Amino acid sequence: MNQTKLKPIPRVFVDADVLFAGSASPSEHSASQVVLRMAEITLIEAFISEQVFTEVERNLAAKLPQALPNFRHLVARCLQIVPNPTIELIKAHQGKAEPKDLPILVAAAREKCNWLVTFNLAHYQPGLKEVSVLKPGSFILLVRDLLLQLT
Repeated sequence: MNQTKLKPIPRVFVDADVLFAGSASPSEHSASQVVLRMAEITLIEAFISEQVFTEVERNLAAKLPQALPNFRHLVARCLQIVPNPTIELIKAHQGKAEPKDLPILVAAAREKCNWLVTFNLAHYQPGLKEVSVLKPGSFILLVRDLLLQLT
């Protein structure tokens, strides 16, 4: 029997804006929702940091409290929450992203995520070579192109 070694599941870090949009979206077909559903069906492994969780929960409570149950459902079903990076680790990457977003980029790299999905591409410049920063729609197109290579 031919047993092929399975490759690891792609690891993706989800920024707060994507989780907020996915939680608040009335459509199951929004790009943010699709990325989160990919994680739910284990096509990808999706990660958020404690910072992302806190930011989205706070913003939803203030702006769209009716979306909080969906947010909690998505987090429980689709996402792994990881600790925020240490101050020392953040300082080691100073200047690689806007100060508020640097901990998210550093957490993505620490968790060995090849992709960080966000609507705020400019916040993550110049970035880190090991983490590609993409908008949700661009990430979906990338996954589709990779799937097409299987045919």
